Amino acid sequence: MTAEGALARVIRSAGGRAAAEAEVCELCAAPVAEAHPHLYDTADADVRCVCGPCSVLFAGDGAGEGRYRLVPRRRLRLPPVDTAVLGVPVGLVFFVPRSDGTVTAQGPSPAGAMRWEVDAAAWQRLAATCAPLAGMEPDVEALLVNTARGSEQHWIVPVDDCFRMVALVRREWRGLSGGGRVWPAVERFFAELTERR
Repeated sequence: MTAEGALARVIRSAGGRAAAEAEVCELCAAPVAEAHPHLYDTADADVRCVCGPCSVLFAGDGAGEGRYRLVPRRRLRLPPVDTAVLGVPVGLVFFVPRSDGTVTAQGPSPAGAMRWEVDAAAWQRLAATCAPLAGMEPDVEALLVNTARGSEQHWIVPVDDCFRMVALVRREWRGLSGGGRVWPAVERFFAELTERR
């Protein structure tokens, strides 16, 4: 599956599923709590829901021979970062450094996430100016940026936070310009982010 599969999964876990469709661990089929860990499946480029006990197996360099990586919980608010040097023409976007050295940028839209490849050398230059960027975990952490409509928000977050944001925009978007619900919802999303170590 692709990011679209992860997006559908996050929409379900954010309350878009029927009450009768209980969410389960995708490894052992045990029920999972509303707030639960995720694994990044490197083979399918997808996020998988897991229960607490299964997530422990993948901490550090645990089970899975590198196929599954535990999505961390860390959230870190950053001072403004000059992401304009990365050449992405939108103000609501997230950047994910990949294990293979590439960097992708994704921005929400009414149809899901738009995706761009970012110049890896430009990313490295930017990371040299902001130490937390250089320490991001590939594939599972993202630089989440909101500079739209006068905002100035820069966060390092788990990739599942980014998929939640994409799902929110997709759910709230109306008409050609987004309507009156999407931007207040985006502002609430960022206001509710809290730092976690």
